[in-house]
Amino acid sequence: MSVSTTEPQTASHTAESARKSSLYAKHNKIYPKSVAGTFRRLKWLTLILLLGLYYVTPWIRWDRGPNAPDQAVLVDMPGRRLYFFFIELWPQQVYYLTGALILGAIGLFLATALAGRVWCGYACPQTVWSDLFLWVERRIEGDRGDRIRLDNAPWSPAKLGKKAAKHAAWLLIALLTGGAWVFYFNDAPTLALEMLRLEASSSVLLFIGLFTATTYLLAGHAREQVCIYMCPWPRFQAAMQDEESLTVTYEDWRGEGRGHLKRSQSWEERKAKGLGDCIDCGACVHVCPTGVDIRNGPQLACIGCGLCVDACNDVMARIGRPGDLVRFDSLNAQIARANGAKPAFKPVRPRTIIYTLLLTVVGGMMAAGLVLKPKVDVNILRDRAPLFVTLSNGDIQNAYTVKILNMTRAAQSYRLSVTGLPGGALSVASGGGEGEAADGSVPVQADPDSVATHRVLVRVPKEALRQPSTPIAFVVTRQPDGLTVQHETVFLAP
Repeated sequence: MSVSTTEPQTASHTAESARKSSLYAKHNKIYPKSVAGTFRRLKWLTLILLLGLYYVTPWIRWDRGPNAPDQAVLVDMPGRRLYFFFIELWPQQVYYLTGALILGAIGLFLATALAGRVWCGYACPQTVWSDLFLWVERRIEGDRGDRIRLDNAPWSPAKLGKKAAKHAAWLLIALLTGGAWVFYFNDAPTLALEMLRLEASSSVLLFIGLFTATTYLLAGHAREQVCIYMCPWPRFQAAMQDEESLTVTYEDWRGEGRGHLKRSQSWEERKAKGLGDCIDCGACVHVCPTGVDIRNGPQLACIGCGLCVDACNDVMARIGRPGDLVRFDSLNAQIARANGAKPAFKPVRPRTIIYTLLLTVVGGMMAAGLVLKPKVDVNILRDRAPLFVTLSNGDIQNAYTVKILNMTRAAQSYRLSVTGLPGGALSVASGGGEGEAADGSVPVQADPDSVATHRVLVRVPKEALRQPSTPIAFVVTRQPDGLTVQHETVFLAP
């Protein structure tokens, strides 16, 4: 009798091996097949429109008058301005960007409540550039079957040439993407000439390189992995949907059970065997950019592009069956169709009403803010060391730094005064301003499109003070139109 000398695996060793082997899933490359149809045409139209806007916008001109940039959309970092056509924002007005982000988020919630992941399928930059890269790949390497055979074939001069041409085209698109991005932060014609003359700064080259690399990696290599693993939106977009939201669905009540179509088999025979309209051709899976089989129900990886609808409709038309076996539909509509009832799409429901009201309120507030946006702003900083000074005559003096933001293209004159201090006197210690008027105000100046800083001294007789901290307000009045801006602060005393 032979005895095995092999040591048996312990339970802990087996569990550890299983844990290690299941930590990461192997990536299976997806080869999306080309397809024609309504949703593919809609994706092409969206891609052309969005890419056109991206590349053309920095070249649009907008006249803002002398000494102002004439680029319609510009993030002027050295000048600390953001220009968007007729809108000009200073760093102090960054809250408008917050409002824009809120509008974008609520708009995304509303779009998801109405039509599922329509943003992901059509307008997301990852989708747009991945579509463009995939189009290049098809033009060079061929459609799905050709690309699979090319990847499985041994290396040869033909394969090497196709791969090199594809990656060269990808890098060129990525370079144009990064180059267009830096135009939003610099005057586009000026920077283009500097780049042609090889005079671009190191910071410009750094950002071009950064966006070239990220575009090449994300759109050329990561692709669906960004949508499935990196993007957080699929994880919580289901909370934005309900039973009336339009999503890509499969009519399982009509398509199941699945079975390949035989030439000698009639549809009555298929039905008698319990087979449905789905002939299990896999066309819906082959065209999916994320590799989803929509017949298995809603899935996190589905971006809602609708290409599977085009593929299935093409197959149904060729075998003489009704289309829309795969379709954009709501859960309630699917239930109604399965029961033979007439489906109805209900876009007006509580969540869409709430999102629309929020969009209206936030958008209205931002529009009103832009219309009423002041051309001058005041910021007051009171000295903290010392908190106050007792003068030789017994008066109490506080010092303040007054910053006047002149948001116009012309030099402005102002009158600066203080309220809330009976018997108080105002003087400008630095930054200009002389000649106190009868009303106690002093003149100050501000250069065009700049921040004028003035050191201001306020003194008041000690007997006029009733408490250690007195609320006061600085009032800046623009001359000669009388536009007034007020900023509240306090006057401290012993």
